[in-house]
Amino acid sequence: MAVEVEGITKRFPGVVANKDITFAVRRGTVHALCGENGAGKSTLMKILYGVQRQDEGTIKVDGQEVNLHSPSDAIKVGIGMVFQHFMLADNLTVLENVVLGAEKLHGIGAGAKNEIKRISQEFGLGINPDAMVADLGVGARQRVEILKVLYRGAKILILDEPTAVLVPQEVDELFDNLRELKAEGLTVIFISHKLDEVLSVADDITVIRRGTTVASVDPKDVNARQLAELMVGSELPTPETSESTVTDQVVLSLRDITMAGTEGRDLLHDIDLDIHAGEIVGIAGVEGNGQAELVEVIMGMREPSAGTVMLEDTDISDWEVREIREAGIGYIPEDRHRHGLLLDAPLWENRILGHQTERPNVKGQLIDAKSAKADTERIVKEYDVRTPSIFVTAASLSGGNQQKLIVGREMTHAKKVLIASHPTRGVDVGAQAAIWDLMRQARHDGLGVLLISADLEELIGLSDTIRVILRGKLTGTFDPDTVTSQDLGAAMTGADSPHDDVPHPTDPQDVR
Repeated sequence: MAVEVEGITKRFPGVVANKDITFAVRRGTVHALCGENGAGKSTLMKILYGVQRQDEGTIKVDGQEVNLHSPSDAIKVGIGMVFQHFMLADNLTVLENVVLGAEKLHGIGAGAKNEIKRISQEFGLGINPDAMVADLGVGARQRVEILKVLYRGAKILILDEPTAVLVPQEVDELFDNLRELKAEGLTVIFISHKLDEVLSVADDITVIRRGTTVASVDPKDVNARQLAELMVGSELPTPETSESTVTDQVVLSLRDITMAGTEGRDLLHDIDLDIHAGEIVGIAGVEGNGQAELVEVIMGMREPSAGTVMLEDTDISDWEVREIREAGIGYIPEDRHRHGLLLDAPLWENRILGHQTERPNVKGQLIDAKSAKADTERIVKEYDVRTPSIFVTAASLSGGNQQKLIVGREMTHAKKVLIASHPTRGVDVGAQAAIWDLMRQARHDGLGVLLISADLEELIGLSDTIRVILRGKLTGTFDPDTVTSQDLGAAMTGADSPHDDVPHPTDPQDVR
């Protein structure tokens, strides 16, 4: 056994995050850890990586009991972790990112470069140490994160939601890399809520529910539905929408939107887009192709170099963010921690966030704390935000419950349009199903919804129309009833445009 975890218990004020967790990981295997958000997966991994200390229980690595007080202790015994949110500096090369903090291992020059090339070749990662991280696609960045961990001598890799931001082709590449790592004798602990992926790549699966291990299963003995039932006690949901609710009324219209970038390439170029009342328009694209800029233009965070944004019959191109929110546009940001929440503030204050000038948060010129608290209680109840009270901090909630709080807040204020950027990223099947229901309800209520997602099944299931964004341009329109994930993946990476010789983020020449 590479890792043996026995009786791990971890308590926080008001909540037991882990309770008597026990499982073992065989050396040279991919061991998947599944569970809902809030099930205790992240806490357990932080304990395994030395970020937090368990209150009870033991951890053995290669048969020896270890005491992990910090990530440095974990690295010394051969445990490395690749977090869901990448920790790379865009303005540095791959080499500089990899050696940062590990300069004593192989220096910072030729020795380090040769070691990176050796690891890259041995494990089939295809990484060029001289490449700028800013030029790399998401899949390549992830391989750099894996290389960083291997460079430090890790024999046991913890991957936290590694496929959350990858297109299908990149997922296949990652799984090939994992099989290569396994063949070389490394051990991988793979955290995910995407059950079909878990079943395709894992040798063993441990299911965690409500902070404790409920089952360890062989992937050959279960299907996705049975695994979902183990995780959440219900069938696996699907993001299907019912009959069309699209009307003729255009609620949001973009015309000729262009945003100049550096080095002569536009971040957005000649974007034309209409969203009708009762319509969900899905945007598919490899991350970094202009999705974030598109959202920022609509929400007034950045001003376009050219073009207009119309909310119904009103030009809102030069409006401030607050005016746009007050006009009835709700916004679910792609990064809930950076743009959606104040993690150290209580839930009721987070309910006010972004809507400080709107009812029920204000009375006259002053914040109406009593009404805001009452409405937070309503959101917690209606949107199934699992929390001991509205006075705990946002940081104490699991990712899925944080997301449901944001969705509840924004749905309350979205009267005309909802901008949803990766609304189910990093949430489990239970929270995912709840958020899908809320998106369908918004559509049914006559909102125009712009849905940006890396989950192609979600886009195909929820959208009335799907557009592909590539290098800042909207390149294709697809019918969700007929398109496949592979079709979208090909359009997203430019693979269906053989005559287009402009390199894009996932081109091998940018990576190798």
